[in-house]
Amino acid sequence: MRIPIETERLYLREILESDEESMFEMDSDAEVYKFLGIKPIRNIEQSRKLIAAIRDQYKKNGIGRWAIVEKETDCFIGWTGFKLENIIINGHHDFYDLRFRLLRKFWGKGYVTEATKAAIAYAFTTLQIPEICSMTLKSNVKSQHVLDKLGFKLVEEFNYQGAEITWYQLINPKLI
Repeated sequence: MRIPIETERLYLREILESDEESMFEMDSDAEVYKFLGIKPIRNIEQSRKLIAAIRDQYKKNGIGRWAIVEKETDCFIGWTGFKLENIIINGHHDFYDLRFRLLRKFWGKGYVTEATKAAIAYAFTTLQIPEICSMTLKSNVKSQHVLDKLGFKLVEEFNYQGAEITWYQLINPKLI
């Protein structure tokens, strides 16, 4: 699956098995996981399983989380993208869930906003996705700020699996 998404400083591509070391570095960092509501991973095998699950989404749904690569260094710096969720969360089901994550050393540079803006444009224009949802812990103000900058609207707040959650939504303007 080729993803022709490029920005001024970044490009997006499939997450590959060769990204396992960078994924492990990112996902074993307690600061990165601080607002995810789960514990960081402990071994590279967990990274391999995560990559396999992401790649399975590519095959099953033609979409998934995409690697964010810095053009200047050609290095994996994190990921952004969508997952078709079939589980029910507070009455929501069969939705495209947006998430993003960066290696900590790349925080504060606007990379997540830049990459995710391009991913959303691709999802709406090329894939014709009707709407995108995103949920964060209520305490994750930085991710909420990114969602606000990207035009998402806060739809509701609720408790899910013992955590206070914010639910955001963005409707495809081309389909209104």
